[in-house]
Amino acid sequence: MIRDITIGQYYPSNSIIHRLDPRVKLMGTLTYVLSLFLFRGLAGFAAVTAGLAAVVKLSKVPFRYMVKGLKAIAAILAITVMFNLFLTPGEPLVSVWKLKITEEGLKSAGFMAVRLSYLILGSSVLTLATTPNQLTDGMEKSLRPFRRIGVPVHEVSMIMSIALRFIPILIEETDKIMKAQLARGADFESGNLIKRAKAMVPLLVPLFISAFRRANDLAMAMEARCYNGGEGRTKMKPLKYKGRDGVAYLLIAGYFAGIIMLRVWM
Repeated sequence: MIRDITIGQYYPSNSIIHRLDPRVKLMGTLTYVLSLFLFRGLAGFAAVTAGLAAVVKLSKVPFRYMVKGLKAIAAILAITVMFNLFLTPGEPLVSVWKLKITEEGLKSAGFMAVRLSYLILGSSVLTLATTPNQLTDGMEKSLRPFRRIGVPVHEVSMIMSIALRFIPILIEETDKIMKAQLARGADFESGNLIKRAKAMVPLLVPLFISAFRRANDLAMAMEARCYNGGEGRTKMKPLKYKGRDGVAYLLIAGYFAGIIMLRVWM
């Protein structure tokens, strides 16, 4: 399951999505996330599905590779669906002891499962098609107006970049520690929930120690290079909009307008 986490990892390709300006991809992802909680009914579901399918196709990232990321949230997805299924009031369809499955709960659980799954897939497209450095530059440029009200834009962007960069590193480190503990006779699968939680201690302790050591090494490296924030810093590859970015903005605006019209009319 550790290898199934795809958020934060970059998939190299020469697709049109990879070549877009990161600011466009950030805006597209934000618009897509908003649209997930705006659509209603099958028409909105079809529009969101068509938009996601088009982006996945243009990104040239294998769909199976993206779907792997859903395995990591299977437990959270199942819990969310169960809560919506049994705790939504309405016309009861099935009664099991004190629990009732209602028609409204069934619809709510279905839409929530779709929304969460699509949220992970859409977010994965952003990180799979954009390097951490590009994400940092795009986020810093996009949030630059908030500097006027005292928001540390560069620092926030740097934190996000480092967090995304650490995800694949920590995944690889966790895999190594798990294999080493298995070779020493550790068992992470058998037993009840409490025994499994106790079995994770030999995995979590060295993982946290390794993470803190890497963070300390990174801090020392930044200080050794006289890093003092974003004030006055220049970019080796400054971001510049191109014609395809303008077309992408128009498509994003058209997509969002279509979702709003479907919500209002249907």
